[in-house]
Amino acid sequence: MTSAQVDTDKAPEEGYERGLNSRQVQMIAIGGAIGVGLFLGAGANIAKAGPSIILMYALAGVIIFFIMRALGELLLYRPVSGSFAEYSREFLGPFFGYFTGWTYWLMWVVTGMAELTAAAIYIHYWFPDIPQWVSALVFLVLLFVANLISVKLFGEIEFWFSMVKVTAIIGMIVIGIGVITFGFSQAGDTAAVSNLWEFDGFFPKGIGSSLMTLQGVMFAYLAVELVGVTAGESENPEKTLPKAINTLPWRIALFYVGALTVILAVVKWTEFAEGVSPFVEAFAVIGIPAGAGIVNFVVLTAALSSCNSGMYSTGRMLRTLADNGEAPKVFNRLSSTKTPAIGITVSVVFMAIGVVLNYLVPEKAFGYVTSVATAAGIWTWLMILISHVLYRRKVVAGRLPASSFPAPGGSVCSYVAIAFLLFVTCLIAYDADARVCLYVMAGWAVALGIGWAVLRSRNPQITERPGEPEFEKIG
Repeated sequence: MTSAQVDTDKAPEEGYERGLNSRQVQMIAIGGAIGVGLFLGAGANIAKAGPSIILMYALAGVIIFFIMRALGELLLYRPVSGSFAEYSREFLGPFFGYFTGWTYWLMWVVTGMAELTAAAIYIHYWFPDIPQWVSALVFLVLLFVANLISVKLFGEIEFWFSMVKVTAIIGMIVIGIGVITFGFSQAGDTAAVSNLWEFDGFFPKGIGSSLMTLQGVMFAYLAVELVGVTAGESENPEKTLPKAINTLPWRIALFYVGALTVILAVVKWTEFAEGVSPFVEAFAVIGIPAGAGIVNFVVLTAALSSCNSGMYSTGRMLRTLADNGEAPKVFNRLSSTKTPAIGITVSVVFMAIGVVLNYLVPEKAFGYVTSVATAAGIWTWLMILISHVLYRRKVVAGRLPASSFPAPGGSVCSYVAIAFLLFVTCLIAYDADARVCLYVMAGWAVALGIGWAVLRSRNPQITERPGEPEFEKIG
């Protein structure tokens, strides 16, 4: 048995049911890359950047692949359910593990708020008289109950949610290509590949305006790292995780670059606006009977899928924090169905703030929470990348075993991704509307700093850096 395998056996998520099979993990990975950031947020990004938004999604997709390969190398070195927090704790120190765990929890809580907001907006399409907050509350309760039952039910719900999303996007691409090639439908006379550059060029509002959309584009990719949280409950992580990560490039190429290219060829970019799904708009222009309603159902499932994932991951992250004495011990308990029910419940209570936002400021709720989620996500990704760089140094020095799934190029791609994420952070700071999330994160950092000081005074051992796994260098 290798040292890495020994570490896996001692992983702090012991007690979970390994109830996620390969089929479910693959679809969780696919679904994680297709969320409300594409189905709803892309509308605002298209309005700001025009056809160049395709390039922005492609560029960000390359960086996301670098992040996921770095995470993949760490996961196969030591697959644990609280992956990001655990690696931060091991390679940067206990405070960074604590900070990353709580920040990832925050990311999913506010993402859950965003998804509930989006779901309520989609329900408005059919039932405009139902208040947004009512729809948001109903969905919150339904998904909460499902998450308490078992991880297998979570996996099955995610599988079918993801299947709906994948089928819809592929259908959109096929229909769009048909409209462009054969000219059928109401959009047949105006649909053409030349729509990508004919209306004021590929960068109609300038390169600067296109780059400013990167913060919104990065939000669309939040949750791709969720596959790392499933490591502790996957039946065979050594096989399923590399496969899920290696399929990421074609998923991004198809679902983001491919779908947006077809949509912007069928419908000129000037038709899109903030708050309107590009997919719903495209089907409406094509004129397929009930097409817009069908796509609205699809984007509704996308929002609920992401919220479902948020409930899953927050409960697991709180348990990891409790394992390390960085959250109340009560979060460490598992229910009779082996789910961290108390952690899920507390997370859902905080997600309910999104319901309140939908009541108070329904027109601004989505924008507020997505910016905070993006900032928290960037921190999480930075911790993955920095942990990977430090891990690679120890492997080269012979102090840790090499992973069976090494990232191509070693640490080089991680350095590139770190520079890109810092650039996006500067863009956020430059944008007056998005800048508020940095103030929120600063307040969050102060709160966590106070919390750490209290924990340290009560239990000084919490600041001790974990020892390296026993590893005998060969040769």
